[in-house]
Amino acid sequence: MARTANTTIKDAFFMTQAIKMARKGILNGQTPFGTCIVKKGKIVACAHNKVWKTTDITAHAEIVAIRLACKKLKTIDLSGCVIYSTCEPCPMCFSACHWAKISKIVYGAKIADAKKHGFNELCISNTTMKSKGKSPVKITKNFMRIENIEVFKEFSKNKNKRLY
Repeated sequence: MARTANTTIKDAFFMTQAIKMARKGILNGQTPFGTCIVKKGKIVACAHNKVWKTTDITAHAEIVAIRLACKKLKTIDLSGCVIYSTCEPCPMCFSACHWAKISKIVYGAKIADAKKHGFNELCISNTTMKSKGKSPVKITKNFMRIENIEVFKEFSKNKNKRLY
């Protein structure tokens, strides 16, 4: 497990929850993306991608989890929250994190990893989005990357997988 100076055992626990959600999504005919939102060390919301289930191309794991967290906390301001994502958030999801005022994004696999496994990704990194948009969100990248890439490999073996 790859850890950095800014990560803890708790970070590994929360990322593991995101990975579990991604695997649950795969079992439910979805794609290999999972997310866990945490505030003050407690899980607020976890979700997996639901694009195919809802026929809603915006139902990425991060968006689904942000909607759940806002509803649970009864606010659109998720300041103080950390979002753990199995893959680097796409530009849409990064923007949603920014608008929700999520304080930190911790992600595993890179956008390039998703693209390598057949997803139609825009190759605009979170670092670029943060810089160009002057977003205050903190980013920890490549956290448990190997474990998160393994989820993509599991998905790729699925004969009934659907990409978008």
